[in-house]
Amino acid sequence: MLSGHHHLRCDSMWCVRRTMFVSAIAATLVWVAASGEAKVKLPEEVVVPALIGFGDSIIDQGMNNYIPTVVKCNFQPYGEDFMGGKPTGRFTNGKTPTDIIAELLGIKDYVPAYLDASLTPEDLKTGVSFASGASGYDPQTPQIVSVFPLSQQIEYFKEYLGKLKAAFGEEQTKFILDNSLFLVVAGSDDLANTYFTVGIRRLHYDVDAYTDLIIQGASNFIQELYALGARRIGVFSVPPIGCLPSQRTLGGGKSRGCAENYNDAAKLANSKFSATLQSLSTTLSKSKLVFIDIYEPLLHIMLNPQQYGFEVADKGCCGTGNVEVAVLCNKLLPTCEDREKYLFWDSYHPTEKGYRTLVNKVIYKYIDEFF
Repeated sequence: MLSGHHHLRCDSMWCVRRTMFVSAIAATLVWVAASGEAKVKLPEEVVVPALIGFGDSIIDQGMNNYIPTVVKCNFQPYGEDFMGGKPTGRFTNGKTPTDIIAELLGIKDYVPAYLDASLTPEDLKTGVSFASGASGYDPQTPQIVSVFPLSQQIEYFKEYLGKLKAAFGEEQTKFILDNSLFLVVAGSDDLANTYFTVGIRRLHYDVDAYTDLIIQGASNFIQELYALGARRIGVFSVPPIGCLPSQRTLGGGKSRGCAENYNDAAKLANSKFSATLQSLSTTLSKSKLVFIDIYEPLLHIMLNPQQYGFEVADKGCCGTGNVEVAVLCNKLLPTCEDREKYLFWDSYHPTEKGYRTLVNKVIYKYIDEFF
């Protein structure tokens, strides 16, 4: 019937658009068939093919394993509750927020670190994390401890896109870029480590000027991501860093109360962050740019732990819980008997239960803003 060659030509604009539409539907069906059961209800016909992370230790899935830095945790007791007790370089006892969000969206159970040599093209297709523990928006932050700056994370992302194009072609790669969820989590190391602890920046910047510097860094990074094709971008706010166990020890006096000046700096950064992202949403017209406030929900958990099933919120589960983090939290130290009762795993990072509690508080509030 179609032996006449002219029937196969697709010259009209309508025909081209129809072909593209059919291709997009086919791509969507492939993803729907491949993805797991989402626990978070998404709008009909919405597909989130991958979760891709950038930033610091909150969503570092093991990137720091590959570099000579003291900011590492690929040893016990980290990972005590991960895949039967496997330390992978995640700064907690189990899953990170990236893993939990990917699981809730039905993408996959775990999001790997990009540099994991065992990754297959299929693993890459559903997302990876480029985040590096102790990195930040201030270029000086990663330099202090020799970890991957955001500029290097972007370079790895470009390499990743090349691998996707080689394995799945331009069209599938564009589909992934258009529809995936990109998470950016940074800022706490800039304030807690670079500004308040190391303090070199304090010689030249007051808190107001320093928060301007980190927000400018964040804005530049988000614009780079957008230029490379990312569209659905979720940016975590800075948490209440003054109430982290290590910061209570460093800045909370004898009683180890929350260091209010640290929290004030975080709040100032967040107010600027929120305004900057609103303005970027207008400039980056095809983006769904969502500022995810974790400050208030996390502070509520920290100050009212019993409401969430926790008994201890001012110390980590590892060692004394006051200072131990990374190499200071190691297998020579005891860990708490029941980590379900602890909001924090070490003196800086929540337990998996802590992360789950936080993610559950924010995901349902913000998820629809991406679509």
